[in-house]
Amino acid sequence: MPKRDGRKKEKKEIVVLGKTTSFTGFLKFATTLHIQGNFRGTIDATGDLIVDKDAVVEADHITVSSLTVFGSISGTVHAKDKVDMMSGAKVHGDVSASRLRIADGVLFDGKCKMTNVEKDVEIFHRPTEEIKADLQRSNARL
Repeated sequence: MPKRDGRKKEKKEIVVLGKTTSFTGFLKFATTLHIQGNFRGTIDATGDLIVDKDAVVEADHITVSSLTVFGSISGTVHAKDKVDMMSGAKVHGDVSASRLRIADGVLFDGKCKMTNVEKDVEIFHRPTEEIKADLQRSNARL
């Protein structure tokens, strides 16, 4: 018999704009919004956004905690945490996020900016002499 620790599982509230819904305007939310229909306007939220497979979102800008795209989005996206572009998604616009995942079969037309990254870390442009010296020091310790 499994033990119970007395805590209830916290259910995350999800608001759904259904498949037959078309909405134009300004959206602001703190929970999770699942768009299955069409939206045109601005999204400025602290919650998560899910864009369904057949959904179409046209926004001048989208600000959310995280974004998961199965459908179509056009507009500038800023996610405080992550953006997941799932297979079949179409994203037209610049994206900034701490983490980005782009699956096979995604059409992405825009620029990507990674946020919350240490500025002093440069992994691609290190002088060859510096790498050789580090390797020699490592081998000397062995």
